[in-house]
Amino acid sequence: MSRRWTEAELHHELFAAQRRVGTLAADSVVIDRPGWSQIITPSFRQGGLNEIAQAELTGDDAAIDAAIDAAIAEYQRLGICFRWRVDPTSKPADLGERLARRGMSRSATVGMARSTAPLEVAPARGIEVVRVGPAEVDAYTQLMARGWSLEPGPLDTFHRQIVGDPGCRTALFLAHVGGSPAGVAAVELRTRSALLLGAVVLPELHGRGVYRALLAARLAHAVAAGVELAVTHAIASTSAPILAQVGFAEVVRFAVYHWAPADAC
Repeated sequence: MSRRWTEAELHHELFAAQRRVGTLAADSVVIDRPGWSQIITPSFRQGGLNEIAQAELTGDDAAIDAAIDAAIAEYQRLGICFRWRVDPTSKPADLGERLARRGMSRSATVGMARSTAPLEVAPARGIEVVRVGPAEVDAYTQLMARGWSLEPGPLDTFHRQIVGDPGCRTALFLAHVGGSPAGVAAVELRTRSALLLGAVVLPELHGRGVYRALLAARLAHAVAAGVELAVTHAIASTSAPILAQVGFAEVVRFAVYHWAPADAC
């Protein structure tokens, strides 16, 4: 990295910095208070924009369990998928175990960071990456819906909000191989860092360099905005190994717990 970031600074950029820089859906409800950060978006029944990003629960066991049950019950009442992030700031120490006992599934995640300097390995030839505007929204949405097995309707509305808002700090990117859509990804610009998120490449095009091309485009976007640090929450079994190969350093490992109604996800 061009400057040496302390571990505390990297943790801040990964877990606390400007959580709401991007556009939200029209029906999104954000609940932010000391020790708690949550978003509820009823229109996104299959997930996305439904998350408990910070939970520092204190008190006796009964009070903690009641708070957990109340949070889960709200999503269950609405019948929507959601995720609960359990990172180093989460309390109590056994929060993940409590969520698992309530039937939530766990995925391993790696908080990673890297300078926004260009990749040392150039992206493969034959791949074109463009920033998504009104003309590309439909292709972006359809590919994301296919890649993540989601309904395209809510995504389309949300993506049009993003590209239609000139002040939005979220940028969407679409990769083509041979002129056909191949992958998508997004980046949110904050004051000191760029958060990389939402990358998906069609399975039949894995190994062609599409993911790296999308990464290179987002790093260049961050550089143009004067941002020197890129951070991301990478899935340990998929994107984390790729990112490690291009200079991303592991900062911390944490868990994300998922809940899904049988008829939604």
